[in-house]
Amino acid sequence: MKPFAYALALGLATAQLAFPALAADITGAGATFPFPVYSKWAEAYRKETGTGLNYQSIGSGGGIKQIQAKTVDFGATDAPLKGAQLEKDGLVQFPTVMGGVVPVVNIAGLEPGKLKLNGELLADIYAGKIAKWSDPKIAKLNEGVKLPDSPITPVYRSDASGTTNIFTTYLSGVSESWKKEYGAATTISWPVGQGGKGNEGVTATVKQVPNAIGYVESAYAKQNKLGYALLENKAGKFPQPDDKAFQAAAASADWKAAPGFGISLTNQAGEGAWPITAATFILVYKEPADAAKTADVLKFFDWAYKNGDKLATELDYVPLPDNVVAQIHEEWKTIKGKDGKPVFGM
Repeated sequence: MKPFAYALALGLATAQLAFPALAADITGAGATFPFPVYSKWAEAYRKETGTGLNYQSIGSGGGIKQIQAKTVDFGATDAPLKGAQLEKDGLVQFPTVMGGVVPVVNIAGLEPGKLKLNGELLADIYAGKIAKWSDPKIAKLNEGVKLPDSPITPVYRSDASGTTNIFTTYLSGVSESWKKEYGAATTISWPVGQGGKGNEGVTATVKQVPNAIGYVESAYAKQNKLGYALLENKAGKFPQPDDKAFQAAAASADWKAAPGFGISLTNQAGEGAWPITAATFILVYKEPADAAKTADVLKFFDWAYKNGDKLATELDYVPLPDNVVAQIHEEWKTIKGKDGKPVFGM
């Protein structure tokens, strides 16, 4: 069984990718959002180069802590660090792929994509203000769709999570009451529902609990054949959560508008844009103690930018535009060893 399928089958929040760690292997930890694509890349990269990847899918908060503690070669986060934090910790941040966060549901007899929601409804469900699927506000947006007169169980991430940061950033942008009461963060004090650890845990809980709603990265929704809701975007349309919609959200983004490429892609303009789109990020030291190992990390992601697009799109991730990859390569020139020379290309 492949590592991704194995991890999901066991409901693990931590998984090693592909192979036992060897001396030359790369170690990383963090976001569960990109775990499926990192797994696929790791398999292919190992076959081509002999270098493996040992990646712990523990959530963005854990990934940030581990790179700060220097216990891994790279950290991974869906919640980009601010410029001041990057400067304080001496870190360089860059994106790898884009994807979408999708509201997933477990409603008997409901076909995927038949339920429609908007930002206000989604915020009110997670705030406990809308407690049943038969609520008139939901019914108004879903004329002709049979929904049960059953309590809604919101499912959320129990760990510090970049996916939660993306989700709550979106909710804060579309609901003033949510912004005021809860805000956006990697972890918040959820008023209702039950938690699951990692995208894996939320996926498993939604599948197990009738009439539940959760939020997961799009690859998890697809791989697990979960029911999902369509979301109204800024243009008043209900696009499918697919690569075209994620690309539409990122089409006019200014990636250099924030340090470390840390821009928000939520609720972007455009008729075809999926409203909860985001990039996921890697963290490495600007002046690494082990320059050779950081060079190995950059070689892996350089290989992924050049060779991993097909594997990424097969899992519903969106590869970065070429111009953004070029900007990332320029950023890598600032990562230097003790001799003052850039580590990339060593």
